[in-house]
Amino acid sequence: MGALSRWAVRKPVLALVAWFIAMAGVIGIGTQLGGEFNDSFSLPDTESTTATEMLSTLPPSGSGEAAVRIVWSPTSGSVTDPAVAAEITPVLEEIAALQSVTCVSNPYGDPIGRDCPDTGGGDQQLPDFLQEQLAPAFEATAQATSPISADGTVAFARVSLAGNGAEISGPDASAIVAAVKAANSPELAVGASGQVLEFANTSPPSSEAIGILVAIIILLIAFGSIIAAGIPIVVALLGLGVGQMLILVVARFLDVATFAPTLAAMIGLGVGIDYALFVMNRYRQALLAGHDKTEAAYEAVGTAGRAVQFAGLTVIIALLGLFVLRINFFNGLAVAAAVTVLSVMLAALWLLPALLSLLGTKALALRMPWARKSKVDGTKHPEGRRFMAYARLLQKRPIVPAILALGVVIVLALPTLGLRLGFADDSGKPETNTARIAYDLMSEGFGPGVNGPFFAAVNLPAPRDLDALAETVRIINETPGVASTLPNEEMLPIYSISPTAFSDNGIVTSVLITPESAPQDVATSELLDRLRTQTAPLVQSETGATMYVGGAQAITQDFTQVLINVLPLFLGIVVLLGFLALMVLFRSFLVPLTAAVTSLLSFGAALGITVAVFQWGWLAGPLGITSTGPIFPFLPVMVFAILFGLSMDYQVFLVSRMQEEWERTHDNGAAVRRGLAGSGKVVVIAAAIMSSVFLAFVPSPDGTIKLFGIALASAVIIDAFIVRLVLVPSLMTMFGKANWWLPAWLANALPRISVEEGGDEIVEDEPLDEADPDAIGERERVGV
Repeated sequence: MGALSRWAVRKPVLALVAWFIAMAGVIGIGTQLGGEFNDSFSLPDTESTTATEMLSTLPPSGSGEAAVRIVWSPTSGSVTDPAVAAEITPVLEEIAALQSVTCVSNPYGDPIGRDCPDTGGGDQQLPDFLQEQLAPAFEATAQATSPISADGTVAFARVSLAGNGAEISGPDASAIVAAVKAANSPELAVGASGQVLEFANTSPPSSEAIGILVAIIILLIAFGSIIAAGIPIVVALLGLGVGQMLILVVARFLDVATFAPTLAAMIGLGVGIDYALFVMNRYRQALLAGHDKTEAAYEAVGTAGRAVQFAGLTVIIALLGLFVLRINFFNGLAVAAAVTVLSVMLAALWLLPALLSLLGTKALALRMPWARKSKVDGTKHPEGRRFMAYARLLQKRPIVPAILALGVVIVLALPTLGLRLGFADDSGKPETNTARIAYDLMSEGFGPGVNGPFFAAVNLPAPRDLDALAETVRIINETPGVASTLPNEEMLPIYSISPTAFSDNGIVTSVLITPESAPQDVATSELLDRLRTQTAPLVQSETGATMYVGGAQAITQDFTQVLINVLPLFLGIVVLLGFLALMVLFRSFLVPLTAAVTSLLSFGAALGITVAVFQWGWLAGPLGITSTGPIFPFLPVMVFAILFGLSMDYQVFLVSRMQEEWERTHDNGAAVRRGLAGSGKVVVIAAAIMSSVFLAFVPSPDGTIKLFGIALASAVIIDAFIVRLVLVPSLMTMFGKANWWLPAWLANALPRISVEEGGDEIVEDEPLDEADPDAIGERERVGV
């Protein structure tokens, strides 16, 4: 992309026109061809998938799980009171009138809606002797499936949707949530649960605006210029806009999660500002060194621009490494984040060079009162003076800061040993969220397990074998941790006449298993293992039936296990690709090896902080975390993919400047020192902005986004301020010239993709120690 950047410098007006034409084209494609977001995913070769496939052979039943559930409870009295019924019935009627809704069950009478199943006749159509014989079973069924809790304090209604039973338009989902919120009062609590309502239950995000405001403040302080501070923000936002439109296009071809645009915005905004900042900073240094605007722009794109290109491609490679998991859920997330990073990278390498070429010295205009009055007169200003002093201090006893930094990172990583992966339930949502209200009410009225039941698919030894089914139900009910089953043993006689209880061939049937514990409790995970490893073999030995346990909770646990199994392969592939890429760039063995190992250390420390906060509850109150529980199983994978790319960014930003100095002086100590002086400041600014952008998402009511915000912010802070600015330069100082060693045969075999050597804008303005061999060597080479 170097040719693109140089063309933008040479023909800035044409480059800007081309950029905005391309941007308009992407927006047009995104609005016309954009797909819908969804959180579906499939897990090949797992028991939950087998169970789902078997259960799909059963006829549809109106008594099963619904896509949406409305739950209510009066603060006093019973849900059967006429006043409660009069208050909630209009809400159910309002929901039933929506276009996406076909029917709403009604605990107080007939179901409401335009396409409700006929419930008339029922058992009255049976012969008298059969009605009498099945009366106890009908009564047991009525009790087991009643939408009113045994104590009469909680009731619920099922909302059936059009299409496959889970299709709802955005406006209709919002209308359901709005109707439920409006129905809440001091006398009546009303909630609504269902995956299809997730997006409607969240408030419009303001995190991007907070992150941008913090970034502006940091850039103003760093550059002391309104124009210089504004340029990286504008460039990043324009690139992010293109990326968000491309995500819509991706959603047309891949399954893209509903939180993917927000996650991509979090990543894209951070790296977009960083990339533009790095190019802008090098341009500023060149201008202050007296280069004319065109020469400064060429130098910026040839040095910082090349590093940005490489860093961006590293992030994209790390994200696309998620494809090795072979899970469609991750494929959509990976491509969505990757196209966003590509968009902001293109903005930094296409749009930004054109702007800098046009603006010239005006890019540093509108100076703030506290800014240094530096003149663009060719004088070598003491750029990086503080980092030069810091580097000298670091190099006096490099082993000390190396041990301290390593110790801090290891201590922060210790909680990772207690990591428990799993999906959080609705109990982690804010207390005012309608899904949280529904969850709490269902737990109070029907037990905590009702929020996360298992579905067992049973393959009977003979068609409609009620004896085998009865024995299966009995064995399941005797399993420790099971609260109830549907059907229970008293209900089974009805199965002899039920048209929906068995598959067409009469072999497959289902048993709904309600645990005694809540979905995210350890006891529920233990129950699933017990059902699969103890109950299912016992069922087969006693009855000849085979049982496969599925359902949402089983799918999430299988999902977790799949990720655990494939995580080492994923880490290995991403680290190896990053190592090889840095080896090509820096033509070194130790530099990429140090980068890869230290990235794993940063990853461990970030996971440790995440476990301490979200699993152990440390600082949960101040951070707005309402409940603790397992860590989302996809978080480690996504965080590592993002962190590895970002840590490679900082490694490239920092070491590319060191490599420039090494090529100029062939003095390792001076290269590390001058590299820190030249790029240390921009790495600090970039990390401060990146972590601020991520932290701005922490107040989000979305638990997934909050989790990613804290994990990524802590990862950036640790990696940039402890690993890249303390541990890495200390290690590179101790390694000496070995940093830049590569076997001759390998050096000849590798392609040359190095960062161009720029001007020498760094001045060592402190006297060099005459007793320091590095200092003497540097005096001879650069005449300082």
